[in-house]
Amino acid sequence: MGKRRNRKRTRSSPPTNNDNDNDKASAIASTPPTDTVPPITHEGQMPQKKFYRSRAHCNPLSFNEAFDYPPRPDLFDWTEEHYPNHPQLSDCGTDAGEFSASSAQIHPTVLDVGCGFGGLTLALSALLPEETILGLEIRSKVTEYVRLRILASRKEAMGTGASIAGCDGDGETHDAEKEDGETHDAEKDDTETDATDRDDPNDKRASHRPTHQNASVLRTNAMKYLPNHIPPRSLSKLFFCFPDPHFKKKNHPRRIVSTRLLTEYAHWLKPGEGKLYCITDVRDLHEWHVERCEEHPLFEEVTEEEMEGDECVWAMRTETEEGKKV
Repeated sequence: MGKRRNRKRTRSSPPTNNDNDNDKASAIASTPPTDTVPPITHEGQMPQKKFYRSRAHCNPLSFNEAFDYPPRPDLFDWTEEHYPNHPQLSDCGTDAGEFSASSAQIHPTVLDVGCGFGGLTLALSALLPEETILGLEIRSKVTEYVRLRILASRKEAMGTGASIAGCDGDGETHDAEKEDGETHDAEKDDTETDATDRDDPNDKRASHRPTHQNASVLRTNAMKYLPNHIPPRSLSKLFFCFPDPHFKKKNHPRRIVSTRLLTEYAHWLKPGEGKLYCITDVRDLHEWHVERCEEHPLFEEVTEEEMEGDECVWAMRTETEEGKKV
């Protein structure tokens, strides 16, 4: 027969008044403060890069964080959060129907995939004022840094007298800039003289005073969700700057340029007009890019003369963080 184990039961004594007071005191002390912790950077302030550092690369094929994306590109309103003061909207006036039609036409035309800390994204917004620039980044902290950097750049541009549309369509600057006419004329003369000098791009940018209202950043996984955001045959330029080389042969399918992905890129680029830009400091990866593009029937290599005359090639070499190190 089994034996019943004797269990010794103890009853706790009721708490005294002093115990209750101590419990109340400890409960009050452990309650978190009601004030929220202030953000590292307020919107409109230029962020400090040291607070937004992250790993240089991550594997997009195994990155399982949730992303918001529309079912179709035409269901996404880019003017709501990304381009609320896009230059094209400044010509709509107060007509609600015209404004709605114009906002529906606004979508990214230039992509900076893996934009990092946004150096090239902002540079392209100045070099290509007629385009709509979008930086794509998978890392959340880095994306937030670029978002704050763009907002601060917009605020700075507004503070220096630049309007939402930058310059008028006929090339004339606005009244706020005309107050100092002699200084502006001198700067304009210097800009016209050195417009073809790519060693000093600041003069070239000064001709239209960029407001960066045509630039934004989106946190997403480009290898998975790009079809949900970008309509076909809508991109004029597509940039891949210093991507992860994935040295191991088994990881080569992770490379951002492959035969399969090139077919998808051709689907988004404008036929006969769109260009694919790649830059790397790894010779093996450079040769990989050239071979895959030469083998693909929908791409052809541009000439050396075209590359030398393309200001975007210069920007890739000098405006990206990795390019400044090379």
